[in-house]
Amino acid sequence: MSSAENNGTPISELGKYGLIDQISQKFATKNKSTVIGIGDDAAVIDTGDRYTLVSTDLLLEGIHFNLVYSPLRHLGYKCIIRAISDIYAMNGVPEQVLIGLGISSRFTVEHIDEIFEGAGLACSKYGLDLAGGDTSPSLTGLTISLTSTGYALKAKLTRRSGAKPNDLICVTGSLGAAYLGLQVLEREKRIFEEDRNIQPDLAGYDYVVERQIKPEINVKVLTELAEKTIPLTSMIDITDGLASDLMQLCKSSGTGCRIFSRQIPVDIEAERVAAEFNLDPLVPALNGGDDFELLFTTPLDAYEKLKEIPTVSVIGHITEKGSGNYLVGADGTEVELTAQGWKHSG
Repeated sequence: MSSAENNGTPISELGKYGLIDQISQKFATKNKSTVIGIGDDAAVIDTGDRYTLVSTDLLLEGIHFNLVYSPLRHLGYKCIIRAISDIYAMNGVPEQVLIGLGISSRFTVEHIDEIFEGAGLACSKYGLDLAGGDTSPSLTGLTISLTSTGYALKAKLTRRSGAKPNDLICVTGSLGAAYLGLQVLEREKRIFEEDRNIQPDLAGYDYVVERQIKPEINVKVLTELAEKTIPLTSMIDITDGLASDLMQLCKSSGTGCRIFSRQIPVDIEAERVAAEFNLDPLVPALNGGDDFELLFTTPLDAYEKLKEIPTVSVIGHITEKGSGNYLVGADGTEVELTAQGWKHSG
């Protein structure tokens, strides 16, 4: 790399989404079959009577996962969850995954078998075909590349960009547990590194640790929403933290938002672990990540139907463009949301 290149703009100045925006501006869509390109959870391709969805993910050892406390089987399982989460976030159905591996010399055939054993379990549970991939030697650690494909009915496709003022903002499940599970694992790793005779003690942390190393996707809630004919005006999966992903949804939709602290769902076990780390539970709920829950909007008149789905929480509403993105505290104080983003496990 030349000295001139070294004097360029640091990527940190743009951030993840700013970099994506800059790249997307350089590429115009040329094919009529490309309905959505860069900028949503998945690419959308018109293949006749329905849309084909395609999404990619890249996971790097030391950045997205740490093999000190991530069993290879669990890693393989979680990779599949990450791959298909984007398809579900567009109200689609995933069908195939492809896995590419960059493998350093410290990995054996048995290690790779473990990864694919976990991936196979997830494929079986979610009805997926492992349709291909690639392998390559790597000089540094393990790299995992994922491509997922699926479909969406044309009338059911849900983008990030459809939210309208007064729409309700909803989330599935509970938030923040995966981040807290990571904190527990990191704490036990530090203790072990200081004294190799002390074995990790994860007793009592099953819920938050599992949310970190072996997450699931609540597919049933999408079926419930469809059965109750609740329209989805926009949707995104929560992988970078509620605040960051909500701000992306609002940016794509050209709106603002107000969410209310008392309405953000946090599991009681996550609250207990947050207290151990002297954290307000709202901090991991807003700025953690890897929750693999769904964030969606729906018209105000769907409220009564939403109350019939126990795994959905209404946390706020969409506001007019230019009104800002705010968290409203219990005392009515408004704090502007900031996209601190997800700090991965490296």
